[in-house]
Amino acid sequence: MTCVSAVDLLKNSQVEAIMGPLTTAETEFVAYLCNRSQVPMLSFSATSPSISPTHLPFFVRANLNDSSQSVAIAAFIQHFGWRQAVPIYEESAFGSGIIPSLVDNLQSIGTMIPDRVVIPIEASDDHIDDKLHRLMTLQTRVFVVHMLPELASRLFLRVQALRMMSAEYVWIVTNSVADVIDLLDQSVINAMEGVIGFRPYIALIDEVKSFSQRFKERFRQDNLVSEVADPTIYLLWAYDAVWALAMASEMVKETSPNFVIPQNINLSSDMSTIGVSQTGPKLLNAILSTSFGGLAGNFRLVDGQLQLVALEIVDVVGKGARRIGFWTPDEGIIRDISAGDSSDNDNFFRSIIWPGDSTVPPKGWVEPTNVLEKLPYAVPYEFFPISIESYNDLVYQVYLKKFDAVVGDVTIRANRTNYVEFTMPYTESGVSMIVPLQPDSRQNVWIFLKPLSPELWLTSLGFFIFTGFVVGIIEWSNQEFHGTLSEHLGVIFYFAFSTLVFAHKEKLESNLSRFAVIIWVFVVLILTSSYTASLTSMLTVQQLQPSVTNINQLLKQNDYVGYQHGSFVKDFLVKLGFEEAKLRNLTTADVYAEALAKGSANGGVAAIFDEIPYLKVFLSQFCDNYTMAGPIYKTDGFGFVSL
Repeated sequence: MTCVSAVDLLKNSQVEAIMGPLTTAETEFVAYLCNRSQVPMLSFSATSPSISPTHLPFFVRANLNDSSQSVAIAAFIQHFGWRQAVPIYEESAFGSGIIPSLVDNLQSIGTMIPDRVVIPIEASDDHIDDKLHRLMTLQTRVFVVHMLPELASRLFLRVQALRMMSAEYVWIVTNSVADVIDLLDQSVINAMEGVIGFRPYIALIDEVKSFSQRFKERFRQDNLVSEVADPTIYLLWAYDAVWALAMASEMVKETSPNFVIPQNINLSSDMSTIGVSQTGPKLLNAILSTSFGGLAGNFRLVDGQLQLVALEIVDVVGKGARRIGFWTPDEGIIRDISAGDSSDNDNFFRSIIWPGDSTVPPKGWVEPTNVLEKLPYAVPYEFFPISIESYNDLVYQVYLKKFDAVVGDVTIRANRTNYVEFTMPYTESGVSMIVPLQPDSRQNVWIFLKPLSPELWLTSLGFFIFTGFVVGIIEWSNQEFHGTLSEHLGVIFYFAFSTLVFAHKEKLESNLSRFAVIIWVFVVLILTSSYTASLTSMLTVQQLQPSVTNINQLLKQNDYVGYQHGSFVKDFLVKLGFEEAKLRNLTTADVYAEALAKGSANGGVAAIFDEIPYLKVFLSQFCDNYTMAGPIYKTDGFGFVSL
């Protein structure tokens, strides 16, 4: 599906749901259109975390998020004790999407990332060779490859040509390559001998076998070929997604399009005339609540995404991939999916053939080749403090060779790695927002009702009545409870409710009623103690809460938001849906505080988006009136820049 086709489907056909498209770039654009039109979009191929249901609620990921693999890859690297690893990925939204989570998970186990290699999709063999030669100069020999099969095939052919598939190397590939290993040309498979891959585990149940057989027969008839490989995980995801959409459509039972074109819009473009579906929200809720046993496993969506059950770990040997183990979120790395034995021993995996036909696990590093420190003379350097409009311009100065390196708070971004190199991140990653604190709305005349929830108030009232009723029945013959029916009821309920404040003059004759009252008095003691403590806290401690809790609230209210001068966060906010006219350029921490204090309606801002290290510095100075709120959007962290 092209972007033009998506516009046509939404504008002219007024479809109530869209499946696809195939590429990450197209998916991001179509997902934006669908979100704007409130039309659910089911994707079975876009695995990049850069497209998320958190940002685009009408985007439904009917496949696995690439970041789910990063935990398993980190666990595999930790198992063999490798202390450094280098990610190699293609220059695209798909390629860079996994990097923040991969970096975070590797750093969490103490594995450093001395370098990262970005390869353009249309890179020549010479360009790939240059990148590989640079890797040969590093001490580490552990590489994680995340790219589409076409580029990966060319990469591993060059790896073999440069003799980098020897016994000292470790090559790990993600699902994008591991799932199609059996479909690659045999020359590529030979070049990948010893590569480790991670891919979703598919149980070969009868339904999968039947579907695979029918698929092969149909493919032979349509394409007149004799050899047909088994369907990939993407085909199974697509099949399950179609079933999920069909089941959800049956639940909604809408038979005709129902689109409304918003008023007061600019009709100068095709996209502006796309209406808003009135059925879409109901269909989306039906899709999100759909659950069934699919071909790719249990189809169940959590937060708009398919949940990972298990990853299969494979080793490229001979004519294809051979299973060596599994990884599950609950048990970690295990040898057999049914045994659930995660003990660390020599038989943890099935026998692994490493690069160079070795059965001995590589140590993952070689002796360092850097001889700079051994030189008999010093290498002088000088620091130059500079002031440049944006960080992109600052990085570009290194590319122009005006400086040899930049040492500072430079965020590692995919577009910057096209012309400079970064060191490993030295700070935690992420972008979040900071908002003012406001007094809790509970501070009012009805605050005395707030210590207990409505459910607890009703339950307590019920027990008051129940206790009075029980005592009244048991003490029916007691002279002190006698009188007319109304007097009798008044005495027993007065008896139950007044237990809170004083002892009673009425004498109980039955041991059963005494036991019931003792239990009730104990419960009342607990209630009054908890109530008193909670009410005291509310009256004496200032109750504060964030004025804004999520981005959707800011977008809905059309508030002004701030960002740091020269930061990439401005472009990031535009991608999230903020109008550029609603973004305000801010500089220092004092300016941050002043803008937040004014508020969006008085020339300030309702929230400020920035990277977490900056926000923590701000909160260290202004912690009384402001707080971080909302989700954390992963970035690659800060690094130093060099050529």
